[in-house]
Amino acid sequence: MSYAAVITHVQADAESAPRLTSALEVARRFDAALIGVAAEMIPPMAFDGGFYSIQADWITVMRDNVETRLKAAGERFSAATQCLGDKAILLSGLRVPTPALVAASRAADLIVAGGAPRNMRDAYVYCDPAELAITSGRPVLVAPPSAPPLQARNVVLAWKDTREARRALSDSLPFLERAERVTVVAVTPAADATEARLEVDDVAGALARRNINAVAKVVEHAHPDGFQIMRQASLEGADLIVSGAYGHSRLGEWVFGGVTADLLSQDEVYLLLSH
Repeated sequence: MSYAAVITHVQADAESAPRLTSALEVARRFDAALIGVAAEMIPPMAFDGGFYSIQADWITVMRDNVETRLKAAGERFSAATQCLGDKAILLSGLRVPTPALVAASRAADLIVAGGAPRNMRDAYVYCDPAELAITSGRPVLVAPPSAPPLQARNVVLAWKDTREARRALSDSLPFLERAERVTVVAVTPAADATEARLEVDDVAGALARRNINAVAKVVEHAHPDGFQIMRQASLEGADLIVSGAYGHSRLGEWVFGGVTADLLSQDEVYLLLSH
């Protein structure tokens, strides 16, 4: 299996460079097209004081600034993707970034996100990896803000017997089939360890039938969370964690905590998330 087209959000600022680099490396690895979406929107005014002339001037200035950044983003993308020839496709426009990328992802197999500080929450400028995973119907590869190119020789597949985990397994097969080793990890309370062992053995067996070198691992822990999965990735020397995203609602994870929120809080390994 392979990815035929990869898509990513393109920005001009230096902090976004790891994202574009990661997307380019993935596209080259799979001989895929790379779609760059340069999208940003003028934020609304916080108030309307009746000074329509000032408001119009403000909108004109903001639009000029946004269009300047979009032009620079397009130039960065074009310069970086010359090696792809006509497999590099640029889309650009005044649009809210996350919905723009979601809409354009109908033409792609994989979204590459991240690669910029995670504390940036301006929805008119940045894409939210979590929202991309939930709304796009596509797997989302989240690149750390500063990381070497993804090798994916050792991969950790975080397993929980859910629809989202099955989806992540299927969506990540192009990476898994090229990996040297895949560790199927279930982190579970001791009371559930026997059932978890059956599950990860089944998954490892299914991967083995695809000639993937997969091993099963159960980690007993009273409070399973994403940090235990990250610890296993470190122990295995993995630079990619594959996981289902938001088996519970995103609001529930925000309030009570959850594996996806934990994984998105770290900046050390790549994540491949599917919902």
